Amino acid sequence: MRTVLKSVFHATVAVGIALCAFDAAQAEEPAHAVKLYNTYCVQCHGINRDGNGINSAAMAVKPRDHTDTKAMGDTPDETLFKAIKGGGLAVGKSILMPKWEGVLNDDEVKELVTYLRVVSKTTPK
Repeated sequence: MRTVLKSVFHATVAVGIALCAFDAAQAEEPAHAVKLYNTYCVQCHGINRDGNGINSAAMAVKPRDHTDTKAMGDTPDETLFKAIKGGGLAVGKSILMPKWEGVLNDDEVKELVTYLRVVSKTTPK
């Protein structure tokens, strides 16, 4: 019985360590996505991610409100990816949304799409 309890204890500790490592890895990914967003997106989409960035006042088309759960929830991940990578015209939207292809690699674009799901409180689609 004592051997079984030791085994269970060691297994529990191992799982706990694995979960901590997983959480640490997850924490790094959003931090990078936040940095990307703050570097490339915040000027138009705003620090509150609501489309009210410093550049938005002078824009004929208001930038997308990334906190809008309904609109973001209706938008597939593939469309978000294309919009970030290829700009607004790639998805039939405003030319004011620039292409980030050549600046951001595909993995960074995917990170941003994942981050937008967090911001909008929506699930991947």
